[in-house]
Amino acid sequence: MKKQNNDKVKHNVKVLFSKIWLVGVILAIIAAALIYFVKDLNLSNKPETEIVQIPDDNDFDRIENGIHINTGFIDAPGMTETIQNCTNCHSSKLVIQNRMSGERWKSTIKWMQETQNLWDLGENEAIIINYLVTNYPPKKVSRRAVLSDVEWYKLEE
Repeated sequence: MKKQNNDKVKHNVKVLFSKIWLVGVILAIIAAALIYFVKDLNLSNKPETEIVQIPDDNDFDRIENGIHINTGFIDAPGMTETIQNCTNCHSSKLVIQNRMSGERWKSTIKWMQETQNLWDLGENEAIIINYLVTNYPPKKVSRRAVLSDVEWYKLEE
C-alpha cells in the first residue's frame, strides 16, 4: 500500500510538472507574440523619417550679402557654371575648402574625369577654374596660426 501511495504521488508530481511546463510554454508564446506586435507599434510620437523643408523655387537662387544662400558660393561670374558642374557630385563646401591654384584645379578636374566619371566640361572648364581661383585663392597656411593676445606666465619650479 505504501508503494502504491508512492507511485500515486510520483504520478501526481509528474502530472503537476507537465501542467506547469505546458503553462510556461503557453506564457512564453504569448509573451513572444506581444513583443512582436508591440515593437511594430510606434509608441513614440516621433516620425520615422526626417521632415525636411523643401526650398521654394525663389529660395534656390537667392543671394544675400553677395553669397548664394543654397550653396555658400560667392556671387560672381562663373558661379552658375560652378554650381551646375560641381554640386552634382559633391557638396559646395568641399569645393570651397579646397583652395587651389589654376594649375591644381586643372589637374584635379583631369583626375576627376579619369577616375570619377566627370564629364567633359568644355568651355565651362576655364570659367569654373577662373571663378574658383578668383574667389577662393590658395591661402598660405603654416603649421598652426600664430598665437596672439596671450597672457604668458612663468612656471614655478
